[in-house]
Amino acid sequence: MAVEMFVYRLLIDLRGRAVVVLADDEVEQLLHIWIGAPEAYAIARVLKDEPFERPLTHDLLSSVIAETGYAVERVTITRLEDNTYFAEVSLVDSTAATEIDARPSDAIALALRAGAPIYVNEEVLAEAAESAAQMREDAEEIEKFKDLMSDIDIPENFPGRNIPPEHDTEDEQ
Repeated sequence: MAVEMFVYRLLIDLRGRAVVVLADDEVEQLLHIWIGAPEAYAIARVLKDEPFERPLTHDLLSSVIAETGYAVERVTITRLEDNTYFAEVSLVDSTAATEIDARPSDAIALALRAGAPIYVNEEVLAEAAESAAQMREDAEEIEKFKDLMSDIDIPENFPGRNIPPEHDTEDEQ
């Protein structure tokens, strides 16, 4: 079984890597998938509904699929192995259906162009999805901690406080 999801956010993590966040309809399950910069760019352009001057790889693939008489029926994030996600693109025509192995980032970019749904197998969600409720609770705890820390008075003679930049600790040894 698989759960239909949608692109909830496209983010850049603290290391500068792109992350596509998929969410279920109720935004209760979130799946973070780290992707390459070109795929992030391709996804962002579709999400922003920005036209392309020249077709990108995903546009080309979409055109080739259409010209062969097939349509993208859906994409599915099928499994997670050693922190690597795997996906399949389901193609259909009037007489046949076929599954094509794909990277999730490419599959998502293609699905957005084709207007096809994105699914994630329940096993993948059970292993890797984060609960939005838990993430909200974690954020609340972080805010409480920040508030607590902001109320602490640090004494003037506390190590590391108010050390002038020209102070050289090696001279004291």
